[in-house]
Amino acid sequence: MSSSDPNKLISKADKLTKLSLTRWSADWKSATVLYEQAANGFRVSKDYENAKLAFEKASKGQEMLSSPWDAAKHMESAAALAKELRNWTEVIDFYRRASELYMQCDRPQPASDSLAKAARALEDALPDDAVQLYTDACVILEDDGKEQMAFDLYRAAASIYVKLEKYTDAATFLLRLGLAADKCNARNSQCKAYLSAIIVYLYAHDLQQAEKCYNDCSQIDAFLSSDQSRCASKLLSAYREGDVEEIKRVAHSSTISNLDNVIIKLARKLPTGDVAEIKGDADKGEEEALDEDDLT
Repeated sequence: MSSSDPNKLISKADKLTKLSLTRWSADWKSATVLYEQAANGFRVSKDYENAKLAFEKASKGQEMLSSPWDAAKHMESAAALAKELRNWTEVIDFYRRASELYMQCDRPQPASDSLAKAARALEDALPDDAVQLYTDACVILEDDGKEQMAFDLYRAAASIYVKLEKYTDAATFLLRLGLAADKCNARNSQCKAYLSAIIVYLYAHDLQQAEKCYNDCSQIDAFLSSDQSRCASKLLSAYREGDVEEIKRVAHSSTISNLDNVIIKLARKLPTGDVAEIKGDADKGEEEALDEDDLT
């Protein structure tokens, strides 16, 4: 019998983990080595389905041997193979399990990375699930005080929301990025995030919310004295004045050219819709807000 036949290795390993009249305890140490060999053999021969199953068993073996780090690594290998097979449910389940195993080792960075890998794999097929995975990956880093490691994850989530045309959600994530950057004293990233959120609101025809966002962000000294703040101010003034050419000019400025590509693309399309109508909607919203505040 060929010792390198992955099917026979799996069969041999399975026998080592099953109790019988002659085997009173499972030999997980020997079985796990065989599962690992089988998994690699299947993967080399591009039998991804069986390789995936073998890595699952190898991961279980490492858990039984009290080695969650190695178990997590094998679970990530199974997840990568599930991705090749386009089995998106398993991609989510396996990467989430890997993340949990890394957390058992008190390793939040790779735990977050596992969720981010799942999110990237799902961006096109299941964008809503991808956003949730990015969110959970961010939370792990936030809880560990490592917000700076999450910047790209915030941006990725915002980008998906833009593609889904969920502009309020996109802006919310950009503001969350700004808050994280503030905690890290990453002023440039912070100011870029705030300007990006304002652009997203303008793209969605919400001048009132864009102005509120600008006013809120202007309470922060770092933003108030920044190029991004001046750019936002010019953009909002142009909207208020109904100056389409000025809007286009500011939208093509170097300050905006230094933002993320997904935001640059939105800015280059400004103004979307009728500027006078957008201004009118904002004025109407302000009047309604004043009426609500009038208690006399």
